[in-house]
Amino acid sequence: MAIGESSRIYDDLMRFKPDGMTPNAWAMKAGVSRTVWADMRRHGNPSRRTLHKLLDAAGSSLAEFEALRISDAGRAEDGKAVLAERGAAPWPAAQLPPLPLVATAIGGLWGDPESRIELTEVRTGELVDRVPRPATLASDHGAYAITVLGDSMWPRFRPGRRVAVSANAPIALGDDVLVKLNDARDKDSSGAPVSVLLKELVRKTASGLELRQFNPDVTFEVPSAEIAGIEKVVGELI
Repeated sequence: MAIGESSRIYDDLMRFKPDGMTPNAWAMKAGVSRTVWADMRRHGNPSRRTLHKLLDAAGSSLAEFEALRISDAGRAEDGKAVLAERGAAPWPAAQLPPLPLVATAIGGLWGDPESRIELTEVRTGELVDRVPRPATLASDHGAYAITVLGDSMWPRFRPGRRVAVSANAPIALGDDVLVKLNDARDKDSSGAPVSVLLKELVRKTASGLELRQFNPDVTFEVPSAEIAGIEKVVGELI
């Protein structure tokens, strides 16, 4: 994302901004911290709790916001808007299938122990629960959710929070990602635990990926030979 650009979800939220208020004033009214607000503007990965607070302060709702985004996606696909007859009752929305929540565990440290780069162990074959699926993942049948453990990504993600993960979502610099390591592809198919790095993607290099964790704040490179795959963390779940 170029400097000065904002995320798509931030631009969509601006359509709900209360008249006569600046974006920052709206965030303050909603009780959203300056750090979370700036992060959402840049990365576009707000939690549903943050969205609820903002929309509630604007006299709207998550349902209305998601309906607008789905409607916009339909217009983009069809090339035209389908207008409902004024006063007609809308069709009820189809219930989305839940998102599988898979087990996670602290996986120790990666690389130099002095850098305290935290690993996460994802157990794709162990289903912990099923959680509500965001509308943005309605057609992503491979998406799943994990629980964030450890505090290496604080304050971006609080330990214990659940995040949605997608292998199909496009990834840009500055996004949060899960980088699967080494023989993760074989372990995925067998259901064995997979070691991953839950970090921010800083840049792609000729020899691998440059990642950042926030606590402690360290930027490091993972060689291509150690990377089995990369998936996007699309946001927090309530």
